[in-house]
Formats: sequence, structure tokens, C-alpha cells
Amino acid sequence: MKTKLWWIGQCLLIVAAVFFLVYGISLFRAAYQLNEPFNFIMMIFASNLIILINGTLLVGFVLRMINAYKLLKKRPER
Repeated sequence: MKTKLWWIGQCLLIVAAVFFLVYGISLFRAAYQLNEPFNFIMMIFASNLIILINGTLLVGFVLRMINAYKLLKKRPER
């Protein structure tokens, strides 16, 4: 039961990371519609930070799931 909750939790974290990654990309695209240079620069930096953080988290969650799956396959059957 505990392992199933762990897998569900990891899937929820991946969904959240993908959501915020898409949100960061939409902010990046919206920045090009701004007329003021200062707001443009700030929005570009903010969106890039969101994209980088959530991209890194997404890769980390996926790698953690891959490593856990490999360990489960190595473990002998009870």
C-alpha cells in the first residue's frame, strides 16, 4: 500500500511540474505582447525561472521513478 501511494504521489508531482512548465511557457509567449521594455524584461526573466525550475523538477521526478522501478525489478520475489 505504501509503494502505491508513493507512485501516486510521484505522478501527482509530475503533473504539477508539467502544469507549471506549460504556465511558464505561456508567460514567455505573453511577454512578447507587452509594450514597455521593463515589463518585458521582468516577464521574460520570471517565465524563464519558472521554466527552468519546473523542468529540473520534472527531470528529477522522472529519474527517481525510473530508479525506483529498476530497484523493484532487481528485488527478488517473496
